[in-house]
Amino acid sequence: MPAPTNRIDARFAALRDAKKKAFVAYVCAGDPTLDATIDIVLGLERAGVDVVELGVPFSDPLADGVVNQMAADRALKAGASTPGVLEMIRKLRTKSQIPLVLFTYLNPIYTYGYECFHHDAAAAGADGVLVLDLPPDEAAQNAELKPAPDLRHIQLIAPTSPADRIASIAKSAEGFVYYVSRLGVTGAQAEIATGIAEQVAVIKAATEVPVCVGFGVSNPEQAAAIASKADGVVVGSAIVKLIEQNGASADCAAKVEAFVKPLVDAVHAL
Repeated sequence: MPAPTNRIDARFAALRDAKKKAFVAYVCAGDPTLDATIDIVLGLERAGVDVVELGVPFSDPLADGVVNQMAADRALKAGASTPGVLEMIRKLRTKSQIPLVLFTYLNPIYTYGYECFHHDAAAAGADGVLVLDLPPDEAAQNAELKPAPDLRHIQLIAPTSPADRIASIAKSAEGFVYYVSRLGVTGAQAEIATGIAEQVAVIKAATEVPVCVGFGVSNPEQAAAIASKADGVVVGSAIVKLIEQNGASADCAAKVEAFVKPLVDAVHAL
C-alpha cells in the first residue's frame, strides 16, 4: 500500500501504526498578527501537536463562541485577510511540515473564488479545509461547490445528527471527522459531554476515516478522557484564550507551547 501523500493522511496513518491518539489544536490565523501565528504554530509543533486548524478570520463567525469571535476580530483589525493567511502558510512551510487545516466559513471562500481558493490554499501548503456552514448535501447540489481533490474536506457531525445523516456525512468525509461533542458555540467547558463513546462508535461504523472530538476541552484530564473514546481530540478556545491574554508578550508562543504540552502528553500517553 503506497504511503499517503497528504500530510493529514500521513500523520493519522503514523499515529495508527504507533497506536497513538491525535491531538488537534485550533488557533485563529492573524491573532495577534500573521507573523506571530507562525511562531505560535511552531510552538504547537514543538509541544507535539499532530494537526493544526487555522481559523481564517471572518467578520461573522456564527459557530464560534465569544473567545474565538474576539480572536477573529483582533486578527481582522490587525490586517489579516484570506490572501494574507495563505501567504503566512507559504512562509510557515519553509520551517514546518505540520499538517494544516483551514477552519473557515463559506463566505470568505466564495468571495475569494471557490475553485481558486482550493487551488491557492493547496499551493500555499494547506492540507485540508473545514467549512463550518457548508453541509455536504448542499455542496452536492451546487456544481461550483464540488470538493476539490487538492485538499481534504473535513466534515462536522453534531450530537443531534440522526443515524442516516451521520452515515451520509461520514461517507463523504476526508482526513478526519470532527465530532462536535455538545450543542452551541465553541468554548471551554468545566465538564466533558456525555455519550461521546456511543456517538463515536456510530460514526466509525459508517467510515474508516479517523474521528476526533472537540468543543470544550481545556485541561489534560479532559483531553485524555475524550481521546480515549475516539481517535483524537481537538482543543481550541482554551489555547485562543491564552493567546488573547499574552498576545502582546514577546514570549506568547512559548507560553502557548508550555500550556499545550501537558495536554498533548496526556493524549499521547494513552
